[in-house]
Amino acid sequence: MSTVIEEPGEPAAPGPAGAGAFLSVRDLHVGFSTEDGVVRAVDGLSFDLDRGRTLGIVGESGSGKSVTSLTILGLHNPMFTEVEGEILLEGQELTTAREAELERLRGNKVAMIFQDPLTALSPYSTVGRQIAEPYVRHRGASKKAAWARTLEMLDKVGIPNPRERAKDYPHQFSGGMRQRAMIAMALVCDPDLLIADEPTTALDVTVQAQILDLLKDLQRESGTAIIFITHDLGVIADIADDIMVMYAGGAVERGTTRQVLRSPQHPYTWGLLNSMPRLHSDLGSPLAPIPGAPPSLLNPPSGCRFHPRCTFQNRVGGGRCVTERPLPAPDRAAACHLTAEQKRTIFANEIKPRLT
Repeated sequence: MSTVIEEPGEPAAPGPAGAGAFLSVRDLHVGFSTEDGVVRAVDGLSFDLDRGRTLGIVGESGSGKSVTSLTILGLHNPMFTEVEGEILLEGQELTTAREAELERLRGNKVAMIFQDPLTALSPYSTVGRQIAEPYVRHRGASKKAAWARTLEMLDKVGIPNPRERAKDYPHQFSGGMRQRAMIAMALVCDPDLLIADEPTTALDVTVQAQILDLLKDLQRESGTAIIFITHDLGVIADIADDIMVMYAGGAVERGTTRQVLRSPQHPYTWGLLNSMPRLHSDLGSPLAPIPGAPPSLLNPPSGCRFHPRCTFQNRVGGGRCVTERPLPAPDRAAACHLTAEQKRTIFANEIKPRLT
């Protein structure tokens, strides 16, 4: 997929926030204890996801995207991790669920495509055996049925000669092939919730398109809810119904894909879009990166966490960006002290001309 943002299609209208949502995350806080203090990796995050919809989560490295997904699955060490808030899956609270219950859900009702398949796959077992194992465990399938399902999934994700390649070990696969095998393992039980953490990073554009089509087919067939984490806004434009932009552990903007990509309301989202290459830009023209660097989550900035890098804070009176943390709007959410009129004017006159 190209990273150039094209005109997104109009997604289906979302359901009411929190009204019977399949997945509901409420005021989630995740902290990691270190020798220097507690790293607040996720700080007050809330969102909903309905069946059959895809939520794209974007943001720089360290914004809390992957930590959020791992916390949903309970894949954190309770000895060093503080978790507060609620994670409700069809009304079932996951933050207080026993490990045995979480194990029953993982790989069956909830599955994850990990960012690094080399560490996620066991080097001591063949690829085929690792894909078949959750199918036997969760579906009670025979070894013969599980093997047939394994070959079917390997073929679906585009691995040639699946009957022979299933007998290979992960180190015998290329990086892209390992990623495809990881995707096959995540999809083998047709999960109700799929979390995809940078699933197409190691793949060429042709295979990217194939994998995205596979995820869309899965969603159409079984109504799977998908959380898709990526840095590639072009991929997000193609697959997501809704977008949540994360920065320094929190959500700074939420909306439908069309809303966020066509009329973004937060300066950080403007920076992300402005830093992407344009299809019709002059060859050799420089990119426009966001100034500065993400803050330390050991000691985050006061007020709006983006204010040290924001070029628009001088347009907010009373120094509120430094002293007061903005709250998201109730519907089309953007956590920013700029007024709605200021956002429209800045985007129309200063940001949008750079994006065309």
